[in-house]
Amino acid sequence: MAMPADTNANGDIFGGWVLSQMDLAGGIAAGARAEGRVVTIAVDKMKFIRPVHVGDVLCVYTEVVRVGTSSMEIKLEAWVLRHRYGHREKVTEAMFTMVAVDDNGRPRPVPPLA
Repeated sequence: MAMPADTNANGDIFGGWVLSQMDLAGGIAAGARAEGRVVTIAVDKMKFIRPVHVGDVLCVYTEVVRVGTSSMEIKLEAWVLRHRYGHREKVTEAMFTMVAVDDNGRPRPVPPLA
């Protein structure tokens, strides 16, 4: 839920807060697909469509759209439930690139799907 402490000078939720929530969701999706640790290496095509307001519940949806040797592209969409219970509205979308890494932080292969 977006809280007053997350607002910018205009009273809307700070875009960095939304970005961080999307990074968390993307990391969860990529980590599940990679079966281990991942890092974010790029955020592309970040598009803020509508503002997020205090009291909105942010819902982030992910889809792994491409898997390379060690990298993955994750499509993310952020939607809100206005004022916790109101209508759903798409507020942000982006493409994140994540890389699977080993314990030393070096790229490692993403396992094939079973």
